Amino acid sequence: MSCLSRAWRAAAPRRLPAPWRSPRPFSSASGPTAKKSVPYQKTLQEEGPGSGEPSRPPPASAQVVVVGGGSLGCQTTYHLAKMGVSGVVLLERDRLTSGTTWHTAGLLWQLRPSDVEVELLAHTRDVVSRDLPAETGLHTGWVENGGLFIASNKQRLDEYKRLMSLGKVYGVESHVLTPSQTKDLYPLMNIDDLYGTLYVPKDGTMDPAGTCSTLARAATARGATIIENCPVTGIQVRTDDFGVKRVHAVETAHGTIQTPCVVNCAGVWARALGRLAGVHVPLVGMHHAYVVTERIEGIQNMPNVRDHDASVYLRLQGDALSVGGYESNPIFWEEVSEKFAFGLFDLDWDVFMQHIEGAVKRVPVLEKTGIKSTVCGPESFTADHKPLMGEAPEVRGFFLGCGFNSAGMMLGGGCGRELAHWIIRGRPEKDMYGYDIRRMLLPPCLSRRFHHSLTDNNRWIRERSHESYAKNYSVVFPHDEPLAGRNMRKDPLHEELLRQGCVFQERHGWERPGWFSPGGAAPVLDYDYYGAYGRERHRDYTYNRLLGDEYTFDFPPHHDIIKNECLTCRNALALFDMSYFGKFYLVGPEATKAADWLFSADVSKAPGSTVYTCMLNQQGGVESDLTVSRISPGAPGSPLAPAFEGDGYYLAIGGAVAQHNWSHITTVLQDMKFQCKLLDCSEELGMMSIQGPLSRVVLQEVLDTDLSNEAFPFSTHKITTAAGCEVRAMRLSFVGEMGWELHVPRADCVKVYRAVMEAGARHGIANAGYRAIDSLSIEKGYRHWHADLRPDDTPLEAGLAFTCKLKSSIPFLGREAVEAQKAKGIFRRLVCFTTEEKVPMFGLEAVWRDGKVVGHIRRADFGFAIDKTIAYGYIRDPAGGPVSLDFVKSGSYELERMGVTFPARAHTKSPFDPDNKRVKGFY
Repeated sequence: MSCLSRAWRAAAPRRLPAPWRSPRPFSSASGPTAKKSVPYQKTLQEEGPGSGEPSRPPPASAQVVVVGGGSLGCQTTYHLAKMGVSGVVLLERDRLTSGTTWHTAGLLWQLRPSDVEVELLAHTRDVVSRDLPAETGLHTGWVENGGLFIASNKQRLDEYKRLMSLGKVYGVESHVLTPSQTKDLYPLMNIDDLYGTLYVPKDGTMDPAGTCSTLARAATARGATIIENCPVTGIQVRTDDFGVKRVHAVETAHGTIQTPCVVNCAGVWARALGRLAGVHVPLVGMHHAYVVTERIEGIQNMPNVRDHDASVYLRLQGDALSVGGYESNPIFWEEVSEKFAFGLFDLDWDVFMQHIEGAVKRVPVLEKTGIKSTVCGPESFTADHKPLMGEAPEVRGFFLGCGFNSAGMMLGGGCGRELAHWIIRGRPEKDMYGYDIRRMLLPPCLSRRFHHSLTDNNRWIRERSHESYAKNYSVVFPHDEPLAGRNMRKDPLHEELLRQGCVFQERHGWERPGWFSPGGAAPVLDYDYYGAYGRERHRDYTYNRLLGDEYTFDFPPHHDIIKNECLTCRNALALFDMSYFGKFYLVGPEATKAADWLFSADVSKAPGSTVYTCMLNQQGGVESDLTVSRISPGAPGSPLAPAFEGDGYYLAIGGAVAQHNWSHITTVLQDMKFQCKLLDCSEELGMMSIQGPLSRVVLQEVLDTDLSNEAFPFSTHKITTAAGCEVRAMRLSFVGEMGWELHVPRADCVKVYRAVMEAGARHGIANAGYRAIDSLSIEKGYRHWHADLRPDDTPLEAGLAFTCKLKSSIPFLGREAVEAQKAKGIFRRLVCFTTEEKVPMFGLEAVWRDGKVVGHIRRADFGFAIDKTIAYGYIRDPAGGPVSLDFVKSGSYELERMGVTFPARAHTKSPFDPDNKRVKGFY
């Protein structure tokens, strides 16, 4: 036993090797030990069979085989059984919890800066505190001692106030406390540097053994089979008559189980399990640690503490504390052992001592408190700090529930339920887009959340996983960008725009224009690991400085620069580089049949037409919004007009969600067995959008075609030439102005760009980025998918009924659900709000109607043409009735931002150009 202060003084700093000079960078020399030092009275290590034989023989077949007996495996098995699935088998290679779950701290915090995660956490809490005890009569080990978030600066307290406002929407009790109120609640705390705290009384902790054993008891009572000591040795995959790979069976050391469905809940070992099926699982293993103190007088019944700025947490452990956190120099587990079970690593004090310093500063009594035990075990982390879930695109029937970034216990109940929905119904009940593995993995030609060049790149995985780990406790600012894993995918105009001051954003590997700095070039430099592992931090790093300037919940310092880009577009013209867009062709003998089924609008028009449409799921939720253009066959090998037999359609999709679209379309084509192909030309084509009242004047000098309303009406397209280069010009707008998109072969992009800028120079043309697009589009009322539109929103709720061909007899995916909702009534509706007071909003603000919370804001920005804050959110009737337009108009509204309410006006039409005259060229 040692005191924390002595441990701090004894830990002499040592310099770690530079990451790329060592054959095993960042590795710990120490391997796993057999020492048990977790602070729980009971683990499952001592239970179960003592021999190497399975706890029961594997069955010959099963409907679903879940692999991994940790939190996610047990929760998924429980929810599958509870939803009535018979023949569910859970396989655990050792004993339940033996991998990473057994040593977890088990904290559950109810509030996060995500509405979906708040809902997932709420379900986990309900399962462990209410459902399982009611079903089994057993106590899961749930302790409701509350949670306390520490703010030692204004920005942190602002973030907590945002969480408090969101919590009101979901009924999560929380209170912002002053330093003195915090001291009353937690007398042992040092409050000298506090701005305030956020107290959530019903947060708590879970016991891993108690939770998982109770889940197993409840699942088996409903017919599930749980087999311990039964390692998986292989996954049989077969290719069907249409060339689609599907799960066929699971091989174990004790027999083979035929099954159409495998769920990978193997945690750190998920990569190895994925390889057995030919599925890539992009996660890494890291050491994650905490220490357990000796008894502390007066600590009993205190809430758990998260001091984000010190990157430390304090978990109540009876009459002691567990102290842990997220350091800037975590240790990677280089070689994951298949035999590792109920094991721990030796704690590297040089790495861990930064948490001791933060803990002692916050609770000074710890300086003279002994350390009872250390807990350092493996955890799995992902490149964007989000779990990997859903059906893998490489193999149908192979699902993932892994990569939970030390949050597997707290997210387990909610994610286990959604994974069960995914398996049974083909999609989750909630919006799980952020966790969906399909955004990551596809053949090498495709765009994705993590492109193949990224997920197969160990350097990229390490960099992004490191940054996600190191910034886990950082404030989530609206306009933050990663520094790791950058410059992986550049469009043809990247260098041209960089020289002109472009400040880039990163989206799924792509560098896309964010905004343009008058201060000149701001290149993104190689990742410096924030100075960890002996790396020297970048000095005078312009890009990082510009990001840091925007670390605020007020209007950012570059607000006026965005304003100039927006107003230039509104009053003259602007050029937007949108080359990162997904660009797909749907071609073949049954392309029209597939298009009729896939797209909610009628896209079967004559060649030359372009239609804005949605794609829906079976429940009527919006899986995508996009433009679909009917095309004629072209020349072989042409990226602008490919050769094909039958019918053809050109799909243009926001680059951030292109992979999701590809996956959705591919799945539908496979399930419906349509005879057509989906081709990707995202890398081969650039895309420039020239928008504004002077766009026609300028482009008429560049394009060899008549741009008059009569010759080139809105929502049409044609192939023409620009600066001697063949392009596809499309008259469309995503900002509410007259304009054209130019889809250009990659090699010609710079030439066409320069020609447009030269022609526009005397008319005041300017470059503009996606920050301007965000503002301009919300001002016009155009939807952003995964903000205003999600898979759990319907077109009727989102005000997009016009995209549904309900007046025709053409069937389409989701039609029955939309028609049923139309007949029943709309019980929530997307509403536009504006505030007279110029106050920054970013989403998650609570919406009040006549003194009652009725929803929250999904997306917000400032509209410079109307000079108002604009916010969109879904609202409900607290009485449970339908939300009609009369209901919307009759209420008195306020938007709550950080605990302060602002009067708001509800709009049933766009507050800017509600009659759509500008996009049609009428000014």
